Amino acid sequence: MAYSRLRRNSNQRKALLRDLVTDIIINERIVTTEAKAKELKKLADKMVTLAKEGSLSSRRQAAETVRFEEVKEGQNALQKLFSELGPRYQDRKGGYTRIIKTVPRRGDAAPMAIIEFV
Repeated sequence: MAYSRLRRNSNQRKALLRDLVTDIIINERIVTTEAKAKELKKLADKMVTLAKEGSLSSRRQAAETVRFEEVKEGQNALQKLFSELGPRYQDRKGGYTRIIKTVPRRGDAAPMAIIEFV
């Protein structure tokens, strides 16, 4: 799979994408740069596909990527992914996220985007 390096080495890039995918699962909508949003879309869609399957194997695969952060009392990001997002998109074939381009960031004029679940 071809992917953008995002000007980071591999372990920094992996950590960044893990943080972003955990944040989008928790908040269901985040603002980030366009390049990061495009990379995140691939990973977030893959996580929802695993959640739709719902098996122990898919839960373990998702746990390798999604961080153990608490959403609300007694529920972490991985549990939310499998209990809320998986069932929500059960009848959808793909394309669980959308990217909406916004105004460039003030300061360095980086192209910004909102990524959210459909």
